[in-house]
Amino acid sequence: MSAPPTGPRRRRLFFAVTPPPGARADLDRALAPLRVAPGAPGWTPPERWHLTLLFLGGVPAGDVPALVAGAGPAVAATPPLSLRLAGGGRFGSRRRPQVCWAGVTGDADVLGGLAGRLAGVARELRLPVEDRPFRAHLTLGRWRPGRPADGALPDRLVGYRGPSWPVTEVELLESHLGTPVRYERVAAWPVG
Repeated sequence: MSAPPTGPRRRRLFFAVTPPPGARADLDRALAPLRVAPGAPGWTPPERWHLTLLFLGGVPAGDVPALVAGAGPAVAATPPLSLRLAGGGRFGSRRRPQVCWAGVTGDADVLGGLAGRLAGVARELRLPVEDRPFRAHLTLGRWRPGRPADGALPDRLVGYRGPSWPVTEVELLESHLGTPVRYERVAAWPVG
């Protein structure tokens, strides 16, 4: 029998925008030939695709109500916006790629402003926030260290342009680690 956890419970939370089913299906079709390519990453299932606006990691459970309350006005200040999944790229070098992603076009600057406001809410609550510029992307897969990796694979998405779609809501999700990773909705706010 294991000992009970000590200290306050922490929740792995993040703010996200989820593309609608049609946009995900279109990108999934475009990825079909890449999925079986040698050196491909471990692909994330389309039903788990989302655009992370702010990852917060371990948030003390007692801070969640204040985070939810503060996020409402931050999202309400966002004008209507539409996005499109377009192009692709990787994090990491071509020789040692780490993450394969799809790009985001459209009102990406408005989305960046929203991400900045949400980071401001988290900072007011003294939650740790990464100090790097927001870069809108959708993670498609991850390469595992020590396995064959084709870092040029994302280049095949350069000409991809998915359908444009209106962003209707922002979600606060909790990530539950395991196989597979599972996301649970904590709260959501309408956009525009």
